[in-house]
Amino acid sequence: MQHLAWRAGFGETLPVISEWEKRRRKEIVNKVLIGPKRFELESVDVINATDLPDYKRFKDMSADQKKAVREMNTQGIKDLNVAWMNMMEKSEHPLREKMSLFWHGHFACRTQDVLYNQQLIGVIRENALGNFGDLLTAVSKSPAMLQFLNNQQNRKQHPNENFAREVMELFTMGRGHYAETDIKEAARAFTGWGFDENGQFVFREKQHDDGIKNILGKSGNYNGDDVLKILLEQKTTATFITTKIFRYFVDDTPDTALIQSLSDKFYHSGYDIKTLMREIFMADWFYDSKYIGNRIKSPVELLIGIRRTVPMAFEQEEVMLVFQRILGQVLFYPPNVAGWPGGRSWIDSSSLMFRLRIPQVILYSQVLNIRPKELTPEMGDGGNYKMTLQINDFLKRQFAKKVNARINWDPYIQGFSDTPRENLADAIAGVLLQQPGNIKKSLLEKYADTGSREGYIKTVTIDVMSTPEYQLC
Repeated sequence: MQHLAWRAGFGETLPVISEWEKRRRKEIVNKVLIGPKRFELESVDVINATDLPDYKRFKDMSADQKKAVREMNTQGIKDLNVAWMNMMEKSEHPLREKMSLFWHGHFACRTQDVLYNQQLIGVIRENALGNFGDLLTAVSKSPAMLQFLNNQQNRKQHPNENFAREVMELFTMGRGHYAETDIKEAARAFTGWGFDENGQFVFREKQHDDGIKNILGKSGNYNGDDVLKILLEQKTTATFITTKIFRYFVDDTPDTALIQSLSDKFYHSGYDIKTLMREIFMADWFYDSKYIGNRIKSPVELLIGIRRTVPMAFEQEEVMLVFQRILGQVLFYPPNVAGWPGGRSWIDSSSLMFRLRIPQVILYSQVLNIRPKELTPEMGDGGNYKMTLQINDFLKRQFAKKVNARINWDPYIQGFSDTPRENLADAIAGVLLQQPGNIKKSLLEKYADTGSREGYIKTVTIDVMSTPEYQLC
C-alpha cells in the first residue's frame, strides 16, 4: 500500500503505513478518497480583503505607495506559499492536497494580487475532488484567471480571444479539437465576464455580445456559462482530463485502452473526480510492478514527503521558496499558461545533485550554498514583472545561509521500536523506497552511525533519502 500512499498523497510515516497494510483495498481507498470522518476543508488564508488598500486608487498613488502595495503582495504570496506547504505536510486528507497541486498546474495562473491567488487556491482545494464542471466554472470566474487571461478587457466592441483559447486548449479539450472560428465565437460569448474592485465576479451586460454564436457545431445566443457546458458535452474533454490525471498519478506514458475506459466512466459520471480516482486506485493494473516506483517526484512532492516522514519546523519557513526555486517548482509561479511539464523535465544535472543533498541540508542543518535560478520576469506584465524582481532579490539574500530546522525524530524512530537491530536497514529502505531491493544493505551499513540505535536509524534514513531511488514514487 505504500504505492497508494505516494500516489494518493506525499508518502506517509511508518505507523500509518503499517495500519494501512492490515486493511483491505476497498477500505483503504475509501479512506483515501473520503478522508477523516469529520473532515472540514481547512482554509489557506494569509490576508483579508479589508486589509488590502483601495485598488481603485492605485493609479493615483505615489511611487512610494505603489511600492508598498507591491511589497505587501509579494510578502503575502510568500506567506501563502508557506501556508499551503504547511497544509500539505499536516493535512489528514493528503489526496485533497495532492489533487489540488495537480489542478494548480492544470489551471496555471500568475497574478501579483495575493487576495486573488488566495481565492483561486481556495476554489481549487474546495472542488479538487468534486465535480470537474463545478471546478472549471469556479476557476473560470475567478478574478485571478480572468485577469491573467485578459478577459477583463473582453468587450463586444473588441473581443479578446486569449481567455477562450486557453479554456479550450489547456482546460478542457486540448489542442487540435477545435477551429479558430470556435475560439473567435467563444470569445464573443465570454464578453462581459469580469470582476469588480472587491475581487468578485461580475457580468457586465452592456459589454456582452448578445448575438448568435456558432461553437463546435452548435448555434445559439450563448454566454460564457453556455460555452463551458458545450465544452463539457465533448467527450474529448473527458479524454483530455483523464489523460493528464493518468500521467500525473500513474505513468508518464498514457495507455490508450486504459484511458479510453477511464474517460468513458468519467464522462458518464458527469465528471465526478472522486469516481475517476476510485476507478484508478481500485484497479488491479494500478498495482502492477511496471507502475510502482516509475514516477519522478515533483519538487513539492519530494519536499513534502520528507517533511511528512520526519516532522520538522524551520527557523525561517520561507526557505521553502528557495528549495522550490532551485528544484524548479515555485507554488503560484508556474512557468507559463501550460503549467509545469513534469516527468523527466524535473531532472537535470544541477537539480539532481541538489535533490540528492536535500535530506542532508535539512536534517543536518547544513549551509544552503546553491544559488537558485531567478524567476523569469516578463516585460509588459505590469506589477507581475516588478514583483518577480522582488522575489528574485529575496532568493539571492538566502544564498550561503544555514538551514536551521527543528527536527522531531521521535514518532519516526518509535515506528521501528519492534524491529530487530539486524533488520533495521532493510526496514527503513522498505518504508522509504518503492523498490527497496535496489539498495544494498552493506552500503547503508558502511556510512551508518553505529554508536546508538537512534543514531543508526537517523543516519540510515538520511542515506536512503539521499539516493536516486528516493527520487521515484
